[in-house]
Amino acid sequence: MFLENAVTPENKFWKYIVGSVIVICASFIGQIPFMIAIAFKSFSSGKSFPTDEKSLMSFLNPNLSLFLLMLSFAFAFLAIYLVIKYLHKQTFLSVTTSRSRMDWKRFFFSFSIWGIFTIASTVIMYYANPEGFEINFKPIPFAILAVIAIVLIPIQTSTEEYVFRGYLMQGFAVVSLQKKFISGVFYTFLFVPIYIVIGSIIDIQLTSKWYSFSQIIVFCLSVLFLLLLDLTLTKLNFFETNFYSKLYQKSKSKLLPLFITSVIFGTLHIANPEVQKLGYIVMIYYIGTGFFLGIITLMDEGMELALGFHAANNLIAALLITSDWSAFQTESILKDNSEPSAGLEVLIPVFVIFPLLLFLFSKKYKWTDWKEKLTGKINIVEVEPIQNIGNHDSNL
Repeated sequence: MFLENAVTPENKFWKYIVGSVIVICASFIGQIPFMIAIAFKSFSSGKSFPTDEKSLMSFLNPNLSLFLLMLSFAFAFLAIYLVIKYLHKQTFLSVTTSRSRMDWKRFFFSFSIWGIFTIASTVIMYYANPEGFEINFKPIPFAILAVIAIVLIPIQTSTEEYVFRGYLMQGFAVVSLQKKFISGVFYTFLFVPIYIVIGSIIDIQLTSKWYSFSQIIVFCLSVLFLLLLDLTLTKLNFFETNFYSKLYQKSKSKLLPLFITSVIFGTLHIANPEVQKLGYIVMIYYIGTGFFLGIITLMDEGMELALGFHAANNLIAALLITSDWSAFQTESILKDNSEPSAGLEVLIPVFVIFPLLLFLFSKKYKWTDWKEKLTGKINIVEVEPIQNIGNHDSNL
């Protein structure tokens, strides 16, 4: 019943659009201190302002960069809490789990399992290829890193989990009950080819001097085309046909919120330096991780396992190993100097390790009825309004 926690008469999808905008704006506000620090150093040192992500991430002291970058997630976390509590009138617990309280044992079990695996695999890699690593340990910088990481990285990972596995997954469950949801999904996927076709026509007529302006025109024309298509289909009563009714009934599936949030989660990592260095094959790992976290959330009827896994993944990695091409440059114990390659390193976690973890979790927590929990229908349930239920926020 995790997804159905959000299915209440007063919880409309427009609130999720407004809430998402608020969280994004809060994240941008949280990035201001980082940009001010970059601008101040650039001005005081006479160095040119960094123009690419790699130089931006290495412009400041690694610990200072990590601290300032994590601030944006702290702002976003506060925003998602306020949005859930005051815009949606839900308890924070209802977006965390279907249980009566946060199950910290689940969180720490998942954290421990993935933490141990990450440490063990890093040690194995080091001894298998010692020339590819260097000892980067410096006691004082590492101690500062440990404090920053232990306090702020769990906030970063929790923010991502609450946005994707909690807030948005429940949001798409809410909108899937609306009759035009499936057409909205279709329009979303149709937007890209329409944009490309219209863009090719516009580019012929406008010179490169007007490139930015042409992109705005292309975007607006693409949206206009989709609006006209929707209006035409409405006039033709397409949304009242038996075909569309059957399609709509099938769309009320838990699979769609899982699929949409997992793909969005993965594609938002496309700007990471790892993708630029290793190629788009790395997206298999990011999207696959999104599916893994979504699956354990739906099967376990709560986010505790996903929260623990994600926290261990980012925290242990930040403390153990860094490289010149990773998203975070940290004062970690090891530095990877080897030339990276994408192949089995990407495929094994997604197609071997994650399935093994699913098997482990399923045995420990006695998961059953996989088909219903992952692809079953999302139902409108009669529940007591969430704001009248006892305040459980103190459990988190």
